[in-house]
Amino acid sequence: MSGGIDSTVSALLLLEQGYELVGVTFRTFDSIKESCLAKEKGCCSVESIMEARHNAERMGFEHHIVDFRDTFREHVIRNFVDEYAHGRTPNPCVLCNSHIKWGALLDAAREYGCEMIATGHYARIAEHGGHMYLRTAADTRKDQTYFLWMLTEDNLRHTIFPLGELTKDEVRQIAAAHGYAALVKKPESQEVCFIPDNDYRGFLAREGVHPEAGEYIDATGKVVGRHEGCPFYTIGQRKGLGVALGYPAFVTKIDTASNRITLGQHDELNTTMVSAREMRVRDAEWLSRSPEVEARIRYRSAATPARLTIDGDKASLEFETPVWAPTPGQSLVLYKDGLVVAGGIIC
Repeated sequence: MSGGIDSTVSALLLLEQGYELVGVTFRTFDSIKESCLAKEKGCCSVESIMEARHNAERMGFEHHIVDFRDTFREHVIRNFVDEYAHGRTPNPCVLCNSHIKWGALLDAAREYGCEMIATGHYARIAEHGGHMYLRTAADTRKDQTYFLWMLTEDNLRHTIFPLGELTKDEVRQIAAAHGYAALVKKPESQEVCFIPDNDYRGFLAREGVHPEAGEYIDATGKVVGRHEGCPFYTIGQRKGLGVALGYPAFVTKIDTASNRITLGQHDELNTTMVSAREMRVRDAEWLSRSPEVEARIRYRSAATPARLTIDGDKASLEFETPVWAPTPGQSLVLYKDGLVVAGGIIC
């Protein structure tokens, strides 16, 4: 339970269906320390934890606060810092879901005698060909399967997504009808939870990342300016470059070995070929027979038709139409008929 509308409505629905519930909210980072730097907010703040506890008590079931800060730092924050230090742009929510919400939390569920875990994610579960799959949510605008692609079949067998068949508007209506109107008005957090001030550079500096300034170059190798350090930039970035080239400039390549960042124009970031590492494939035989998939290279991107080639834990995709700015470190998630059939990390 995060204290927000989605997990609260999930609990309401499960109670109506006759489930016996145990509420769990976890600490994943030292939000009290971070709140000295910015107003505390997000799903893991002390305020949200207390609100989750209050809602559980109001609904009449027990609630526990579990400290996962060491595990979160080991699996999520350390990866976040390392990826940025190497010029990549990580997606911490994906690792949090895999290692915390469906890792440490599943262990906690067993300790409390629970058979399943439920969350407020907008996703569904389906079976196909003897395998368990994530399936896109009924509300395609809120679908969160992109962040859940690392979940295993065993994870899915022990999971319930109460909101999978609902739209966000329906969830708001249920909350209001049960006397939780305040949650309807509560804004959704858009920041990375452990960077409440949204200052990535400041966070990396506090984590010991102090990169050297280097050169901006263009596609010909000509030096066109100076940057403040490779970890402070991401592929496709336009704002905050601190250089004027007479045309809108975008980061097209980050080379940490030479400490150089290449700038170019918008269309230079279009490509039909994307490679990925650390691939997880649910049914390799199915994909070898039918390699046509739809792929998303970022959460807000549309699923785009592509042809998949798998080589061990690596893969390459050839898209039917160009995609813009695939970013190393971000997730590549593959779908067939609304099922999440594979995923990996863009390289």
